[in-house]
Amino acid sequence: MQPVATTARDEDRATSTIVQTLDIIGDRWTLLILRSAFRGVRRFSEIQRDLDIAKNLLADRLSRLVDNDILEKVQYQDRPARYEYHLTAKGRDLSPALVAFMHWGDRWCAGGDAPTTLVHDACGSALEHSVRCPSCKTEVDPTHIRSRENT
Repeated sequence: MQPVATTARDEDRATSTIVQTLDIIGDRWTLLILRSAFRGVRRFSEIQRDLDIAKNLLADRLSRLVDNDILEKVQYQDRPARYEYHLTAKGRDLSPALVAFMHWGDRWCAGGDAPTTLVHDACGSALEHSVRCPSCKTEVDPTHIRSRENT
């Protein structure tokens, strides 16, 4: 029996955190469920109504998010047992990615005419999304970002 040849794509799949992330959250419905969770929509029926998603798809995506510790299933009623879905710390860490998607969509899909604005709840100021260098404290343009392997 000959060994199975591995391709660069196979190696990327095993080592690329972007590929691994997309395997967990990379479909439309999962991202929309996360958006709902960040907006405080937590119950199955509320998420289903908010997104107009088929119940079987919603159940599948919620299970995947719970299995990957992105959402936590919390019982809020005994008879019958009913649950809410709360973001975990791992799930809350997805906020900057969703904000980036939103800002990109505002610019390129809505012609710069954002339908909503994200604001700081304490002062009401519109939020910005940027990448800053922790050393020199400057905002870094995407053309000046490079990768290096960690060893």
